Amino acid sequence: MGNRPNFRKITGGGRESVGTFMAFLENVWWLLVLIGVMILVHELGHFWAAKHFDVKVEAFSFGFGPRLFGFRKGETDFRFSLILFGGYVKMAGEQVGDENVNDPRSFLSKPRWQRLIIAFAGPAMNVVLAVVLVTGLFSNRFPKITMTHSPVVGFVTPDGAAKKAGIREGDRILKVEEIVNPTWEDISLKEVSSARRTVTVEVERDDKSKSTIAITPVLDEKNGIGIIGWAEQAPVRIARVSAGAEAERVGLQAGDLFVSANGQRISSTPKLHQVMKESNGGPVEIVYLREGKEGRVTATPALKDVGGQTRYVIGVELESQVTYVSLPLPQAFVESVRANVRNAGLIFQFLKGIVERRMSPKSLEGPIRIAQISTEAAKEGPSSFLGLMAMVSLNLAIFNLLPIPILDGGVILMLLIEMFIRRDLSLQLKENVFKVGFVFLMMVVVFVLYNDITKLMAS
Repeated sequence: MGNRPNFRKITGGGRESVGTFMAFLENVWWLLVLIGVMILVHELGHFWAAKHFDVKVEAFSFGFGPRLFGFRKGETDFRFSLILFGGYVKMAGEQVGDENVNDPRSFLSKPRWQRLIIAFAGPAMNVVLAVVLVTGLFSNRFPKITMTHSPVVGFVTPDGAAKKAGIREGDRILKVEEIVNPTWEDISLKEVSSARRTVTVEVERDDKSKSTIAITPVLDEKNGIGIIGWAEQAPVRIARVSAGAEAERVGLQAGDLFVSANGQRISSTPKLHQVMKESNGGPVEIVYLREGKEGRVTATPALKDVGGQTRYVIGVELESQVTYVSLPLPQAFVESVRANVRNAGLIFQFLKGIVERRMSPKSLEGPIRIAQISTEAAKEGPSSFLGLMAMVSLNLAIFNLLPIPILDGGVILMLLIEMFIRRDLSLQLKENVFKVGFVFLMMVVVFVLYNDITKLMAS
């Protein structure tokens, strides 16, 4: 009897294994959907540009390695290859030494300015895709945030960079770096892109005194961004009370505005969370406003998991400071361009931070993490998935434009150098440069895969 196997444990383990396998397949599926669109759009850019300049395209491939299946249309073999994480357009005479290099329709026989356009067309199409997707999203649901210029600080994280620099709750931010009368969005963009780099902020206190304060954002290792540790002052109002929760028990209602908690003024959501945390599960005296009249209750928060974080809560959903509106198509396009320019700027700032060793390359996401993120976005709905697709497309465009041999940016750089010196670089030099570029790219691939695996094991 003592050696009888635990069938419940065995079958339970089997179900867990099946669940893990199904989750793996789901991640792979949504990753393939995501990168499939990226590959199609990117390679179509190269394909259309090549066809426009009468370059013979021998193959249009989804994936690398041996051909699995496909079809031929005209002179082009449209194929699916074994390794689906990528793709390419093979043009006749694309590499020096190819047998078709002297063909008048080969890539290398075309003027350099045409080759430049063909190389640039792939990343350009990814930028177009990002703009189109975000335009569509904004025409349906645009996040409208009230832009308060020279905003007031409503919360300062204990022991955070802002606190250490001398920032206080109630300080009005008059200037951040070169931006006078900034919005909180301006401030946030400076914050996330300035890890380990001093940011100069001019503030005004309640007594109208002004001072200039130097703050150095710390690096958030998980997300790879700068963190100052502050939040904007904004009303904290209840949008919904959960049935059976502590908030319902003590009589709080939707529409109630938080005034204070345990004697501390509540002027931002993070401030409320901090007070709840400091209570450590003990009673919290809450003062609120309801239709202009002040009320007072005592609630005991409970420790619960909220979005993957353990937090003391009383069971209320707070009103968002963001309202969503539908924009006319022309306005949605303008806002989409602005958003993509802003996001591109952040990507460049992040890359600059890595080069300057202020930001950690550990925050780079590889295919494993992108697969997980794509599945999560797909579960949230089409808007989240399309928003992720737009961001990945923009990232792909910028990455491909980096001046790294073997990438489009490397090809563009070599062509620009040849146009400047008015002659071809030597075959030996080109081969050596591309070998170095290939090795570097493989090192990046290995690093992001290792990074993804270590994150997965740590979670």
